[in-house]
Amino acid sequence: MTPRPLWRTFLTFLAPMMLSNILQSLFGTINSIYVGQMIGVDALAAASVFFPVMFFFISFVVGLGAGASVLIGQAWGAGERHKVKAVAGTTLAVALLLAVIIAVFGGLLSRPMMVALATPADVLDQASAYARIMMLAMPATFIFILMTSMMRGVGDTVTPLWALALSTFIGLTVTPALIQGWFGLPRLGVASAACAAAASSAFTLLWLAMYLRRKKHALAPDAEFLRRIRLDPALLRKVLRIGIPSAIGMAVMSVAELVLLGLVNGFGSNATAAYGAVNQILSYVQFPAISISITASIFGAQAIGRGQADRLGAIVRTGLLMNLVLTGGLVAIAYLFSRTLMSFFIVDPAVLELAQRSLHIVLWSSVLFGMATTFSGMMRASGTVFAPLALLVFAIVAIEVPSAVILSRTIGLDGVWAAYPITFCAMFVLQMSYYMLVWRKRTVQRLI
Repeated sequence: MTPRPLWRTFLTFLAPMMLSNILQSLFGTINSIYVGQMIGVDALAAASVFFPVMFFFISFVVGLGAGASVLIGQAWGAGERHKVKAVAGTTLAVALLLAVIIAVFGGLLSRPMMVALATPADVLDQASAYARIMMLAMPATFIFILMTSMMRGVGDTVTPLWALALSTFIGLTVTPALIQGWFGLPRLGVASAACAAAASSAFTLLWLAMYLRRKKHALAPDAEFLRRIRLDPALLRKVLRIGIPSAIGMAVMSVAELVLLGLVNGFGSNATAAYGAVNQILSYVQFPAISISITASIFGAQAIGRGQADRLGAIVRTGLLMNLVLTGGLVAIAYLFSRTLMSFFIVDPAVLELAQRSLHIVLWSSVLFGMATTFSGMMRASGTVFAPLALLVFAIVAIEVPSAVILSRTIGLDGVWAAYPITFCAMFVLQMSYYMLVWRKRTVQRLI
């Protein structure tokens, strides 16, 4: 944070992170295009079924990353590099333990899991194979996500961009090779996308380790860092104090997504395929919102570490403005070109119309989602996590799920999608109210 206008500093930090998020999703998006166009709608539906399951597992490591990045940001702002490595090492240790458990049990129980999600019978085998490979690759996926998150805590958004660019290139090369059986490789069908994701994560991690060591990065896996990869109880409590509520919030969102997916699956495989395509577009539209929330949280943590709590209000205002301009701009573009965007994933005219109508229902509310996460991101930077979590859980449990169930029975599939903007509106009002009426009146202190 420099004497430059805050919005310029925001953009300097935000732009590489947004590009990173776009590249991360680009791999999944183009894989979906490969699967939908080269194999068929059934294969796309099979891969789409695993999306909320993946979100559920990833929510834990993202929560850990959120907790770690706040503590790392405060330590970095205070100039305490040894604490940066200590927090990172403890966070990696618990993430690895969790990832191994998921890989073992998830790999064994992939088919029962897909059955429990009411996966249509015509795509059950493909969905189970896809899920099994993705869960076996969780250790590499977890480490990769966590490292990029922690690097942002020390103000580095460029290195994660290069890593994700490499990962995307590898994945987009391997997926069609496995689908078509190029170079004598086996034809793996829908599992090709999962295998490509696993291979790209593993290879990119090796490159990242060498690159960080060569650059003598604050998070390079040197001797000191490797010694710190252990469960330090005192640090772990601080990480989990922030990370667990963040993970619970994402887990609750993913469980609600599973419920909504079950409702969508009840309308048939065409609805499931449309669900996957709409979520691809929504992920891009929401990237600025998510990135702005992370930026506000990290800037806030570093300001708290430097003892500049008076800067927090300006950071929040800048984040809200960025949401209006960036997220709102993408929403407008997506509305203008909605049919073209949907046609990248779907060729069946009936499914295309269904997906486009669903997108129109939910798209606009992404702006309010972004503003809500800006408020909660800043509060997280100070260690205030339980109240924003309670408000989030209330919005999902008391508003989103009941709305989706009731509306799906009264107006059909459109009712499931209508539950999203209803929930995002509630989240915005609740988070803003708590920030304005309660949090701003508190004294902010360092956590580490």
